[in-house]
Amino acid sequence: MARSIIHFTLHLLVPGAVSRIAFKNRWQMAWFMMALTLLVDFDHLLAVPIYDPNRCGIGFHPLHSYPAIGIYFLMAAIPKIRIIATGLLIHMGLDITDCIWMRWG
Repeated sequence: MARSIIHFTLHLLVPGAVSRIAFKNRWQMAWFMMALTLLVDFDHLLAVPIYDPNRCGIGFHPLHSYPAIGIYFLMAAIPKIRIIATGLLIHMGLDITDCIWMRWG
């Protein structure tokens, strides 16, 4: 339970910190856009059960697949969608971290 709370909290705090550092003049808008990338978790609705605290989502859910992550990297090269891509990449990085915690925890 604590891992889940920490994980979700980081999904809000890390984009906030990145926004303050990388997008100084528009950090609030950048944080909001990155926070919206939490919607990528709607692909969890395709899984049975929808939520499994012991399942690594990376490579399991369609929008958390390796090809999708590759697309997010490509999106980061496009200035108009760079903030969204950054949010998606942060999300995937945090999910990978959670997978590592599961394995070693």
